[in-house]
Amino acid sequence: MADTATTAHVDLGVTGMTCTSCSSRVQRKLNKLDGVEAAVNFATESAAVDYDPHAVDVPRLIEVVRNAGYDAFDFQDQATQPGAETETPDAWGALDTARAEESRDLLRRVGWSAALSVPVMILSMVPALQFTHWQWACALLTTLVYVFGGAPFHRATWTNLKHGSFTMDTLVTLGTTAAYFWSLGALFFTPAGDPGAHMVMSLSALGHTAHGTPHIYFEAVGMVITFILVGRWCENRAKGQSSAALRELVSMRPQQASVLRNGTEERIPASELRRGDVFVVRPGEKIATDGVVTAGHSAVDESLISGEAVPVEVSEGAAVTGATMNTTGRLEVRATRVGAETTLAQMAQLVADAQSKQAPVQRLVDRVAQIFVPAVVAIAAVTLFAHLIAGHSVGTAFIAAVAVLIIACPCAMGLATPTAILVGTGRGAQLGLLISGADVLESTRTVDTVVLDKTGTITEGAMSVHAVTSAECLRLAAAVEAGSEHPIARAIIDATGGAVTPATDVTAEPGVGISGQVDGQVVRVGRPPAGEALPAELRAAYDAAEAAGGTAVVVAVDGAARGVIDVRDRVKASSLKAVESLRGLGLEPHLLTGDNERAARAVADAVGIDRVTAGVRPGDKAAVIEKLQAAGRTVAMVGDGVNDAPALAQADLGVAMSSGADVAIAAADITLMGNDLHQAADAVRLSRRTLKIIRGNLWWAFAYNALLIPVAACGLLNPLFAGLAMALSSVFVVTNSLRLRSFQPNAS
Repeated sequence: MADTATTAHVDLGVTGMTCTSCSSRVQRKLNKLDGVEAAVNFATESAAVDYDPHAVDVPRLIEVVRNAGYDAFDFQDQATQPGAETETPDAWGALDTARAEESRDLLRRVGWSAALSVPVMILSMVPALQFTHWQWACALLTTLVYVFGGAPFHRATWTNLKHGSFTMDTLVTLGTTAAYFWSLGALFFTPAGDPGAHMVMSLSALGHTAHGTPHIYFEAVGMVITFILVGRWCENRAKGQSSAALRELVSMRPQQASVLRNGTEERIPASELRRGDVFVVRPGEKIATDGVVTAGHSAVDESLISGEAVPVEVSEGAAVTGATMNTTGRLEVRATRVGAETTLAQMAQLVADAQSKQAPVQRLVDRVAQIFVPAVVAIAAVTLFAHLIAGHSVGTAFIAAVAVLIIACPCAMGLATPTAILVGTGRGAQLGLLISGADVLESTRTVDTVVLDKTGTITEGAMSVHAVTSAECLRLAAAVEAGSEHPIARAIIDATGGAVTPATDVTAEPGVGISGQVDGQVVRVGRPPAGEALPAELRAAYDAAEAAGGTAVVVAVDGAARGVIDVRDRVKASSLKAVESLRGLGLEPHLLTGDNERAARAVADAVGIDRVTAGVRPGDKAAVIEKLQAAGRTVAMVGDGVNDAPALAQADLGVAMSSGADVAIAAADITLMGNDLHQAADAVRLSRRTLKIIRGNLWWAFAYNALLIPVAACGLLNPLFAGLAMALSSVFVVTNSLRLRSFQPNAS
């Protein structure tokens, strides 16, 4: 393993891989280099490489891939936007170009192969159409298909053999080559080549041939190559669709920005924006980059980032996110993050990282694939000799061995896991659910307890005035609180609508409150001094606020209590339904907070949570998680603060709100861009559905081979149908994974 202190990272595009055996071989070649740790993903056609720059460089890595028989390129070199602070690698442009070129080439080969193979099959089926020397015409047409249509397989096979390895292409080449040269031999050395010879191809799925009857298999060679080319083309197209969500996310970046310089607007590429630049966003335009509104008021559609369809009202001082849509008013925005620092770029990177990671089950599949092809070749050889020893004709033995080679395609196994992860994480990104890696999917399956932070997770995380005994008390309190940044102070000021009376001689009293002179009166705002009795009406309001989980603030004027302000952190509108959804997934909710018992219990009762742990110091939250785990629980933790980071890391599944601290997000397995708790349930549902698709894909891939290889070995499978089944197996796996694109979140 490379030393993380001196490790650099590069993402390489790898083209020319045809199955998981190819990706495994590239990975092994790269990992043989000193200081290199690589993970090669067949579905994304990429390699994530950590390397020691003192021991190896990127050109050397690319050279190793090319020496292994494939091509590679550095994503960063292929697609980097200009600007020292705004370099944003687009990992998709170059890869899409390579994939589109491969798709066009495959389509041409499919067209030619089908046009030449169908006449061969018809002639083989209908004796009435078999003119003199028809079989030689079939040989000519099949030769063109074998050479041109089969070229991708033969070329890859030769390259792999030079390196002493076997892939799916090896099986296709061995099977079609054996059938092709057997048929040529029959034409030259048996009565099958006589001018007046007639024979009928059987459309039976069985592979047996009649004893003593010379037979040719040109129709099988042509149609097998055609079927597999069609499957390869469909697979190529589907792999592009599987990563469409992430490509769409990246493509949402605005291309232009109207920056204000010397009082005038100047249209520049968005990539040239720098931190501190002020730019204009008109209605209907995308916000060029992350920033803070300096002037204007509007509604911003943040559905791209959060998955929420309702626009968010923004005005001066509000933070906005790049690539979101300004819908109503003109805004002036100061850029705070650009290029790779932006929320959109970080989302794309998180998803790309997740897609490059291997699920635990995929590592098992890769190990199986390494021995699969040699094992199939051995099975085919045993099949041939077993049929001959059993007294079957050479034709029957031969066709059974060919069917084994054709049917045993490892592509479906190689595609089963990565395509589902690609589609699942991509769909999650569209909905504002960022899943950090494939191993997270396994965690969601076993989680049975969800621990929820209170502030910012169940509640809005922003204090507001819930009730006040008189408007005059609110005015006086806002006057002395005007200079404070305390959340309670901001809530009181906001409740006045910003109309604040000036105050003088303002003094903060730690643990008590704040006081000052307003209109010639001494006003103090805070908790009542110890031992001070409140009038009955104010005492009732004070106790009611505390009992409901609010913070009661007393306003005293010239030493006499005049009013009570009830300040609360409101429960999010979506929290009650979210807790119900989590419980519906088999998760027992548990509220964990540093607030007092009464405040915690009030919030828990509002959303239907029975288990509450209150008064927990920030450093002790992880210990609570550990205690639950020690009791046999598998725990998910949802939080958003710095003090939640240790608990998120300790939990079996960490879920962070994106509005929280960066350290909390970094410690989490799933990040919720919409900041609503109902997204946590959606993330678990999506993860579990993705895992279900993976398990279904793997069941199909293994069952398909486990069932049909013995069938083919017994001589019960026609090579033509074997080729069709093999092609359809890969298409089935990818198409099954694409079902995840239809995943819909529950309404909040």
